[in-house]
Amino acid sequence: MLLSKMAAEGGGKEMNEIKTQFTTREGLYKLLSHSEYSRPNRVPFNSQGSNPVRVSFVNVNDQSGNGDRLCFNVGRELYFYIYKGVRKAADLSKPIDKRIYKGTQPTCHDFNHLTATAESVSLLVGFSAGQVQLIDPIKKETSKLFNEERLIDKSRVTCVKWVPGSESLFLVAHSSGNMYLYNVEHTCGTTAPHYQLLKQGESFAVHTCKSKSTRNPLLKWTVGEGALNEFAFSPDGKFLACVSQDGFLRVFNFDSVELHGTMKSYFGGLLCVCWSPDGKYIVTGGEDDLVTVWSFVDCRVIARGNGHKSWVSVVAFDPYTTSVEESDPMEFSGSDEDFQDLHFGRDRANSTQSRLSKRNSTDSRPVSVTYRFGSVGQDTQLCLWDLTEDILFPHQPLSRARTHTNVMNATSPPAGSGGTNPGSNGNSITTPGNSVPPPLPRSNSLPHSAVSNAGSKSSVMDGAIASGVSKFATLSLHDRKERHHEKDHKRNHSMGHISSKSSDKLNLVTKTKTDPAKTLGTPLCPRMEDVPLLEPLICKKIAHERLTVLIFLEDCIVTACQEGFICTWARPGKVD
Repeated sequence: MLLSKMAAEGGGKEMNEIKTQFTTREGLYKLLSHSEYSRPNRVPFNSQGSNPVRVSFVNVNDQSGNGDRLCFNVGRELYFYIYKGVRKAADLSKPIDKRIYKGTQPTCHDFNHLTATAESVSLLVGFSAGQVQLIDPIKKETSKLFNEERLIDKSRVTCVKWVPGSESLFLVAHSSGNMYLYNVEHTCGTTAPHYQLLKQGESFAVHTCKSKSTRNPLLKWTVGEGALNEFAFSPDGKFLACVSQDGFLRVFNFDSVELHGTMKSYFGGLLCVCWSPDGKYIVTGGEDDLVTVWSFVDCRVIARGNGHKSWVSVVAFDPYTTSVEESDPMEFSGSDEDFQDLHFGRDRANSTQSRLSKRNSTDSRPVSVTYRFGSVGQDTQLCLWDLTEDILFPHQPLSRARTHTNVMNATSPPAGSGGTNPGSNGNSITTPGNSVPPPLPRSNSLPHSAVSNAGSKSSVMDGAIASGVSKFATLSLHDRKERHHEKDHKRNHSMGHISSKSSDKLNLVTKTKTDPAKTLGTPLCPRMEDVPLLEPLICKKIAHERLTVLIFLEDCIVTACQEGFICTWARPGKVD
């Protein structure tokens, strides 16, 4: 009895031990104690009742070798530092900018990577009372405050992001379930906005702002029920994935404002979402303690991951760790146009995104790609997952091809520089070394593909709505920087778009309660036994408080917890 009690206590102690390193197939990842960022006094923050700690990165392309800048919020405070990563120790005594807010707290933030320079950066900050502020922490200026009088929305800002390729458009989500499109060059007006229906569909509606002169917001999206917890743009900026407290993932064509597809959580709300580097897969996490992998092409769940013991707060793909199996690697030599760098300002890296997305899906050459993604949760655990070819293409025979593994290591030379193409999260999509992985073949024979792709097309809208759509599409497209033109995704409109004639009386989306018992076992939410179940490569407790940040960088992984500590984990071979 005593022995069993001692064993139980010992096991519990080991389970509660905070890990400072872990090993994967690439090698050893190590926590760098000298590269931990926090408030200058390093006193742990009392996180009770506070908003989640968030971290944003930007590269200002200076010549010092320390071009990365780091922004994070803790309670009512907002900090802006030079990020020295794995190279040098963090200097917490010298924040470039520090702000303390009264009456409201920062909840999220995002840099504009297009306009960032060593002299100036544009940072959007969302707040718990609903406002959005545009600041320049290098010049220490406050440019504009949006929704200042809370006439547009009084609820907490849950997510704010610049529209990819735009210097002036940004999108804001609120806990009210609404999203708003803003232009930094326009004012918000002194009265509450009036809206006119632009488009309506399955559990969503989009309205334009009725005004004699152009004012913010340009568009109002009402999506699902409950809070809209997070959204993410696809790597090419054309699609928008949203996750809500009602447990639904909804994916929209951003410019045409059309619903591409949906997915329902196993239970509870969905809290986080991210895209694979090539835009073919979406991963979500939430209150069901699971990570769910959804195919953009087939509009269906292809796998779930079970490893967390509590809510999953962040999911993110690692674009730097990819395994590629191919028959003849010499056939895949590409031009400079095939390389794109989605990182925030880093030039010396070659990208896999163009190869993954541009190759013909009917290419019969034997190819398989393993995606790596990670998740962190309120259980204080970091999980890493591999999405392999047996999950992606269960009916495709494995080839006897030569295997090439591209991972970050000390001997990987930097490849030739490429162009830039802003992505949804500011990270680059690169594969180190000289070999370039070919694209994923499209699988048309995956099981449980009962989602209908014969959804009805939009009916002909009246002149007012058509004019509004055209005006918005023209506005957003003209405002974006030129990008490499890629072929559009082949879309399966599994959820038929419903359009309606404009009516001033029809200002709210019709919300219908979804019975979880009726969705479980359908293509919207397959049962656990109906889809492959992933197990994490590693699952390590790495903090005392719940984890709120996971970012994959070229030479490290960055995590943060609700205590306000931002940690750097060096990749294998990146430190002595």
